[in-house]
Amino acid sequence: MNFQGGRRRGEDGIAVVIDFLLSNARLVLGVGGAAMLGIATLAVKRLIERAGRAADDEKVEQKMAESWEELSLVSASPTLIKKGIKGVVMKHVAKATRQQKGINRLSATESFQTKTQTDLSQQPQMSSPEVQPKPESKSKRLQLCVLSLQERLQQYYHTRAALAPQEVQRAQSVALEICTEIQGFLHSRLPDMPLGEMSLGGSLLDDLQVVSADHACLLVPLQLEASLWRLIPGEETLLTHPLHWMVRRINLEYFPRGRSYWDRYLVGGYLSAEAVVNMFSKAVMETINWPSISSTLDCLVRPVLGGPDLRIEIRPGEETEGAESTDPPLFITMLPLLREEDVVLTCQTELTSPWVNAWHLSLYPWETQRLAQLDTADGGCRRHTLKILKAVCKLNPALRSLEAAPLANLILHLSDSESDWSEGSLHVRVQQCITELIGYLEQGALHSYFKPAVNLLSGLSEDQVDQMGFMLYCAVSEPEILLI
Repeated sequence: MNFQGGRRRGEDGIAVVIDFLLSNARLVLGVGGAAMLGIATLAVKRLIERAGRAADDEKVEQKMAESWEELSLVSASPTLIKKGIKGVVMKHVAKATRQQKGINRLSATESFQTKTQTDLSQQPQMSSPEVQPKPESKSKRLQLCVLSLQERLQQYYHTRAALAPQEVQRAQSVALEICTEIQGFLHSRLPDMPLGEMSLGGSLLDDLQVVSADHACLLVPLQLEASLWRLIPGEETLLTHPLHWMVRRINLEYFPRGRSYWDRYLVGGYLSAEAVVNMFSKAVMETINWPSISSTLDCLVRPVLGGPDLRIEIRPGEETEGAESTDPPLFITMLPLLREEDVVLTCQTELTSPWVNAWHLSLYPWETQRLAQLDTADGGCRRHTLKILKAVCKLNPALRSLEAAPLANLILHLSDSESDWSEGSLHVRVQQCITELIGYLEQGALHSYFKPAVNLLSGLSEDQVDQMGFMLYCAVSEPEILLI
């Protein structure tokens, strides 16, 4: 990267330090990667400024010490300096300085002779050619400079985040056809199984899916007898996890086992979510004649076996042997669930493992409903903001591990303190979301809006937090890097 119009030979040593910092920043950062990155970024900026002004005989170590002293005044957490950034920078600055002085001594005579020859010949010395940006890159950069952040966000929403209505309708149509086939198969093969009407759910139905219509949920409601079953909140169970609920079989003295269809999936007096998933896997995934359904729907339909969930892959058009379709597949997840008033428990063993009896309390319906209510009340852009953030995280490798739930709860928390969610304030809210998210990553916790005991960032590794902190801290001053 060319930071200045012309660079002296001796400045190459400083460039080595800068390149080292930028390319190895993640090695320097710890768990509090977000805040520490800010310090490292400011340190590099100071280093560039001083390298451009300093004379060869200046004490670079002294200048760097002054830079660190200045940075301590703006650091949000001075104790983060102890994690090693200062030591690494000073070590490599000293090494680069020694190399720089050696080069200067060796090149002093050569520089004098070159200057003398130039004066005698009266010919202008041609400066070394600099790498010019490609015309395409330059025009694109100029275009980004012309647009305001508000305009860039709107453009990003319409070109990257929002889905075309035709694409959504096509995906919903295929998912509904699969739903009809599965429901008809279960009714004919297991007519005594008490099931409610199957339906589609999730982000595809709620207009919250972004980038591409590539997944959908097939909701399979199980019907339980109210007098025979009781849903127990997670806090009241031995698991003590607010999202891990259990379903207990009651009144066994009056209604012994066998009175309910679901008694066959009891484990230790509780309805086992794992047993229910295994039953559907054998009854649907391994039994349905998928080639017949593929020919009926004129697309390739096949189960995805071996995973913890019940997934079906659909490709638009049958594939010939040895050839893969270029169109992205649509994945449909069968989701057995229980409903009681506003409580929705789902069979998601990947979230409740290793507890075979645990059911997952889904907060998605509450979060989606709350966002819709807030936007309806004030004509806000919360859902608009959520879709932009989801698209950014899906398309950016460093942010890809950040799921939709933390982003939705981030906006819900912010709505409690910010009342202006008009379309004109979209850029302000997006920048504020970035800043708030950095703070949550630094703390290592983003608590659920409806269940404060749940930390939505607990599943992230230190390495993932460091990557997110690096990218988001860069986006504080340059938000457009997230929109590339």
